[in-house]
This record gives sequence, C-alpha cells and structure tokens, in this order.
Amino acid sequence: VFSCCVSRGPTGKIKINRSMGLRVNSSQFTLGGKPFRILGGSLHYFRLPRAYWMDRMVKMKACGLNTLTVDVPWSLHQPEKGELRFQGGLDIESFLHLAAEVGLWVILRPGPYIGSDLDLGGLPSWLLRDREMKLRTTYPGFIAAVNMYFDKLIPKMVPFQFKKGGPIIAVQVENKYGSHARDGNYMSFIKEALQERGISEVLLTSDDHEGLKYGGPNSPVLVMELWTGRSDGWGGLHHSLPAEDLVAVVREILRRGMSINLYMFHGGTNFGFMNGALANPSYKALVTSYDYDAPLSEAGDYTPKYHLLRDLLSEILSEMPGLRWKEEYETAILFQHLSLWDALPYTHEPFKSQFPVNMENLPVNNGNGQAYGYTLYETTIIRGGSLKSGRNIQDRALVFVNQSYIGIFHHKNVELAVPDGKKRTLSLLVENCGRVHYGKDMDNQRKGIVGNILLNHTPLRDFTIYSLDMTTDFIDRAPWKSVPNKPSFPGFFQGRLFVNGYPSDTFMKLPVSGWSKGVVFINGQNMGRYWDAGPQQALFLPGPFLNSGMNQVIVFEEAEGDFKIQFEDSPDLGMTVDI
Repeated sequence: VFSCCVSRGPTGKIKINRSMGLRVNSSQFTLGGKPFRILGGSLHYFRLPRAYWMDRMVKMKACGLNTLTVDVPWSLHQPEKGELRFQGGLDIESFLHLAAEVGLWVILRPGPYIGSDLDLGGLPSWLLRDREMKLRTTYPGFIAAVNMYFDKLIPKMVPFQFKKGGPIIAVQVENKYGSHARDGNYMSFIKEALQERGISEVLLTSDDHEGLKYGGPNSPVLVMELWTGRSDGWGGLHHSLPAEDLVAVVREILRRGMSINLYMFHGGTNFGFMNGALANPSYKALVTSYDYDAPLSEAGDYTPKYHLLRDLLSEILSEMPGLRWKEEYETAILFQHLSLWDALPYTHEPFKSQFPVNMENLPVNNGNGQAYGYTLYETTIIRGGSLKSGRNIQDRALVFVNQSYIGIFHHKNVELAVPDGKKRTLSLLVENCGRVHYGKDMDNQRKGIVGNILLNHTPLRDFTIYSLDMTTDFIDRAPWKSVPNKPSFPGFFQGRLFVNGYPSDTFMKLPVSGWSKGVVFINGQNMGRYWDAGPQQALFLPGPFLNSGMNQVIVFEEAEGDFKIQFEDSPDLGMTVDI
C-alpha cells in the first residue's frame, strides 16, 4: 500500500487519477491528466547508510523537489552470476517504499549500464571473463547476462509503478548511449526487455547534446542531469560549482517551462572499491568521497546551494529536518600488525600459472573471478636488469625483490631497474584503482597484469598469483603481533575506537595522521581508499557504521604509517578549484 497517492498543490492535497501516468505534450508533462513539472534530484541508496535514507529524502522534499531519481547498480546487486542481493543497504524495495511515504515520485534508472561514476559504470566485472565480450551491445553473452539480471530485478519494480499505485512515474532506458553508440539494435532491445517484463510507465533516455544525435530523441523537455558539481580524481583538486551559477541555470530552465533533475542532489560516498575512473585525457581514478559539491553535503548537511534552491523551488517552506551531531573522537591507536606476506596463508588459495592472468579470469569467487582490490603476482628471477611493464599493469603495482620494495609501475611509469643478484623472488602487488565508467574504453577494463612483463626483453613466466580482494574474513584467523619498531610494509594494522554513548558521524584524517595510501575498515566494513596524493584528506565515517563501545579499526597501508588515526568533526575534501 503506497501513501504517495496525492500531489501537493498550492491548496494542499489533490487526488490523482492513477489510470493516466506521466505523459508528454509538445513541451510539457502531465501526470494523472494534470499539468506536472518534474523537479527532481538524484539520490543513490548504495552510497549512504540505510539508516539515513529517510533523512536525505525528507531534506529533498523540504527543498521543494517532487521527484527522486535513483540508479540501480547491477555490479553491487549481482557480484556473482548466481543469486541477486537485495538485503540490507541494497534493499531497493524498502527504499522505494520510503520515497512513497515521504511523498516523492520516482524516476527509475535500472540500467543495465548506469554510469554514475561507478567502477565499469555499474556493470559486473565477471562479464569481462569472456575475451570476446562487447559491453552495451546485442552481443549474445551480454544479452544473456542482462536477461538473467532483468528477470530478477524488474518483477520487483513492477508493483511500484504509478498506475499500480506506486511512486515510479518514469523509467530510463540505459544511459548516455550516444557516447557509446556501437549497435543500432541495442536500445530497442533494452526497451523491449523492460516492457515485456511489465514496465508500462513512460520510458525516457538521457544524453548530452552530441550524444542525442546517436542515442535518443531530439525534443528534450527534461534536463535529466543538471550537474550540481563534479566528482574528483586522485591527484587533482576538489571541484566546486559556485551556488549562484547553479541557481542561475535552474532559474532559466524553469523560466523556459522545462523540467529538471539535479545530479546529484546528495552524492554520498564511494564506500569500498565502487569508485569509477576517467579515461580522458589520461587515466584518473575517482576519490572515495562522492560529495559532488551537491546541495546536501556528503554528511547530509545543508549548503548555500540548498538554501538558494529551496527559496527558488519551494512553494510552501516546510520545516527543514535538524542536522546530526559530528564527533571528534579520541585518536585510535593501532597496536597490532600483520605484514602482507604473513597474511597470504589466510587469503584465497594461490593459483599457479605459466602466464600472468588478469583479475577477472582468476579461478576465485565461485568462478566469477576477482572484481576489486589487489592481486599479488610472484615469480623467480635469476638476474637483475631492466623491468618493463608496457601497458600491461592495470592500474598500479608496487614491485618487490625478496620482499624489499624497489619501485612502482603506473600509467606513466613503465620501466624499473632491478638490482643484480642470483635467484630471488620478484613480487608485483597490483591494484585495481577503479575501472573506467564512461566512453568507448569500457571493453578494455580488465585489471591486474593483462599481458607480458619483460625483464631484459624476455617475458616473465611461471607465476604464483594471490587474489587479495580485501574482504576481512581472514582477519580473525590471522596471527596478529604487536606493532614492532620498524613494521614491514605493505601491512595490516589493527586497533580500537571507543565510542561513548550513541555513535555520531565523524571524519577519519588518514594522510594528515601520516599514512600514505591504502584502505580502512571499520567493524569489517570497507570504508574506502585514502591517498596522500589528495585532494581528499579525510574519509567520512557515518555513525550507523559504529557501535556504542568498542569498534574494530583495520588499516591496510602500502608504504608508511603513523599507527594512529585522528577523527575530526568536519570534512576535508582538499584544495578547491571552481568549475
């Protein structure tokens, strides 16, 4: 039963005719037969704790918006080919029920490709196990996977449609296909795949000016992605779009009688390894924060953009929800240590191969390969010399000889000198920093070592390969030791954070505390990557991920650390540049 059965007009509640869904006149929408303007905003359930879904929706409603746009990430719902996951923070049905309860209409973006600055644009990495895979086309292997996914997802969405009393007023077919546009039959296949499974509301697509020539219609009455800011890349600056500039554009769009969707209204966080990457002009992985300089900050705080938009959009200024307290917790001391090499017996069984094997094709995770994290490749060498990676390290590798660090490979650094010596172990710890999420490079996003590595022009052979996807299930079994005076890196460090009373949001200052690059886990949950390359200097830690009392903190650090973490009550997204 849905409570979203009324539309608020200037006079309060108006009953809606459910038999007539969203329709397009020459330049306007109608809903239930009455004129309707979409005032929308994007909100991603998978980028915020479930406990905060309602809070962000109520703040959206209080800003004067009437529609919530939500993307569905296939990669998170189906990390392995078998069953789909809809539990906990992936319970999209509960999310849609809440939207209805708050009184927001919904535009659903089920993909299969959503973009959304996610690793591989939200497509699962196991698709790339097929060497011939052509993503976002009618290639049989892709079509079969989409059908399997839609068979599970779409029947769950059907009851939430407007004509059935639910909040979904429109469904987007794919996303920005004009940027990819390799198969003239693909969009009609996706359209039919949705309709034959019971989607009966209006279908729409989204593209930029150029892309519309190839991927969609040419009469936009809805600006589907009005960017409120931008995502940030590691090693760059934090992007900010001045509030006055955004509001001026919104005002002009409204003056022209058009509808809008703000991307993002609230960005949230790229928890774990979900961040995507940009291919052009060169490879750049996105940071953990998805604050996006949006009207609601990463922690759900009101910004000047929010207040200006609310003045512009809200006919009746409803009460704004209060903000959550942010806490500056006591510094956490990490007093236990486990070197990467000592942790290896507690991870996946190593795999022996004459040739290097990319992450996705490793025989792990029930035949689905490795999606995220690190992979360690080891082989024996009998001399030193020139080690060349070509373009075959994706994306970044720390290189060791007999567990001693000798250098790093990345997209711009493709040659290292290996010191002379006799029989030794050469180790390459390769990180998937994030697959490209947009454009024509998506079929080439296999990670790990993807081709030959040459030592003095001879390809290396006979590898032992360890899949380190950084799930923390090995942590309890591993032989932790007290942190020595000179701990070895890379390594895991474990400590405790004590929370007195009800847990509050906070921000973890890792680079400022002396850490260089790695991943942090709170109570077994991957909070994302940190890196002193910046711009982001602090990771958001939401209160719902903490317990009252003791909390386990684990850091995987690549190179150096200060064995403590400082907590602050305000974000630090780094040096800012206006866009």
